[in-house]
Amino acid sequence: MIYRLIMVSLFIALSGCSSVRESMTDSVTGWFSDKDNAEPPAKLVDFKASISVSQRWSASVGSNSRKLYVRLQPKVDGDRIYAAGAKGRVSAFEVTSGQLLWRVDTELPIRGGPGSGDGLVLLGTADAEVIALDRNSGAERWRAKVSSEVLASPAAAEGVTVVRSIDGRIYGLSSEDGKRIWTYDSSVPVLTLRGTSAPVIINGGVIAGLSNGKLVALLLKNGAPLWESRIAIPSGRSELERIVDIDADPIVANGVVHVATYQGNIATVALENGRGLWNRKMSSHAGIGADSNILYVTDANSEVWALDRRSGSSYWKLDQLRARKLSAPVAYGDYVVVADFEGYVHFINRNNGAFAARVRVGSSPIVAAPIVAGDTVFISSSAGELTALRIGG
Repeated sequence: MIYRLIMVSLFIALSGCSSVRESMTDSVTGWFSDKDNAEPPAKLVDFKASISVSQRWSASVGSNSRKLYVRLQPKVDGDRIYAAGAKGRVSAFEVTSGQLLWRVDTELPIRGGPGSGDGLVLLGTADAEVIALDRNSGAERWRAKVSSEVLASPAAAEGVTVVRSIDGRIYGLSSEDGKRIWTYDSSVPVLTLRGTSAPVIINGGVIAGLSNGKLVALLLKNGAPLWESRIAIPSGRSELERIVDIDADPIVANGVVHVATYQGNIATVALENGRGLWNRKMSSHAGIGADSNILYVTDANSEVWALDRRSGSSYWKLDQLRARKLSAPVAYGDYVVVADFEGYVHFINRNNGAFAARVRVGSSPIVAAPIVAGDTVFISSSAGELTALRIGG
């Protein structure tokens, strides 16, 4: 149930003390417990698989906490994939073989990451710290303090590391030593979902979705605002009804930005100036994916949509996985891949929305979006298992 993800912004003031904040977050989770009238998850339907899917390799990377809704997503960087666990383990593997390249136990409460760039592996913590590890060895290069918990993956390019914290701030830190270069502040609503979208660095700028339903572009070198675009307008009588978080990571390609909000819109704006190109009423917090022509959306009901990237019009909708707490979708060749709360990974034909294959990689929920690298799709479960799958033998 989506209400289980809600946190009160009062917690932001307690960001310097993770134990207090996390215990309060657990209390809010208790308010919206499983004892409610939430729609039961759809039962899986039988179908004849049209493709075979095999496991390439798997590895343990450190478990995540279900109570805290930690969405730690692996990061592919060249021939490596980095993964982190909520209790502080960080690992680097060779993408093709799964060979372990290095592993460190930071013993930190990791909540955001891994991100990468400028020769670094970057992580955010519940204690409002940003940790930079050496890409080649895993040795700590620096750590920096920010104002509150970091739930999104940091990113780095051109000597600047960009970090989102849950109190609405975006930081530009030196990739050399972690010293602060700039800070951007935004307002945070009284109620917000537990999560933040990751900043995207492109063409010397930073694109970031905010919890107030706005999308902003900043200059990478100094944080100066380039443009601001309102994606969703809060509406309703209660603060609950007015939540319009942008928790899904924006997708930037071909001069446009695709973005999704909770209780708001799916929208596309021009990268150059933030001008709206199209928008469509649809709620999503899990996320979006895309290929060259199609935008894929997992909506708030766990229905999967295929939309025309140029207009937002529908190609198809898959509703047979409704209420299964799906991950964001990812394009993988001729297919779309999503994962669910029981550890199932679903391969969907991108042309018609039909099921093509289903595999199970464990019984734990899969919250993080699948990651694609070449002919391999990577799945990371909340139990801390990283699994590499591919079509065929």
